[in-house]
Amino acid sequence: MTPPGRGPDLERLRVAVGEFARYGAADRSWERLLLATGPEVDPALAAHRRALLTWLNAWGCRLRYPRDGEPDVFGTESAAWWDRWRERLPGRDATLAALGDAEIDVLGECYADLSAMRAAPGARPRSLGPTAATKMLHALRPAALMPWDAAIADALHGSRTPDAYRAHLRLGREWARRLLEEAGAGERELAVLLGRPGRPLAKMLDDYCYLAFTAAT
Repeated sequence: MTPPGRGPDLERLRVAVGEFARYGAADRSWERLLLATGPEVDPALAAHRRALLTWLNAWGCRLRYPRDGEPDVFGTESAAWWDRWRERLPGRDATLAALGDAEIDVLGECYADLSAMRAAPGARPRSLGPTAATKMLHALRPAALMPWDAAIADALHGSRTPDAYRAHLRLGREWARRLLEEAGAGERELAVLLGRPGRPLAKMLDDYCYLAFTAAT
């Protein structure tokens, strides 16, 4: 068995993304998000923030929607978070394999702020949390930032701290670079070779992690 941190070779990734393709609801929720936002999600726009919240809940994040008369906590707080961090995120064309160490260091801080962000109304305010934070970051930079869930984070890193998120991105970068070298191709060509044209390598690696660590538990 391949050690968890070693990650997939091309054949293991091909099998994983083929199997994950049968989880049609995941792809449909992503398609609905893009239909609502266009090709790029922009949290400066209220409609995009609402679409993000719907998408996060489709992925099981269970963030309560505001009732009549309640404040839109997720909308207000995510707009403020975006104001603080939009200029410090990697560019929209950034890829996981090309992330630099300095970018990953900043992303740990960005993740910490987003994870702690108040995200739902009520007498007991709820923060966004580690899983939803990485999923939202992935939605904003799908080619560069791998999401996780509790099972993936715990299996690979033993925690969901900012340092663990940095470690997740560094590990994903190592996997991505090795796969691209093995394939002798760029990311777009690799996605075609794996039968998932247009799918970012960062998401295909998450597909692999989901099957290896989440679905397997």
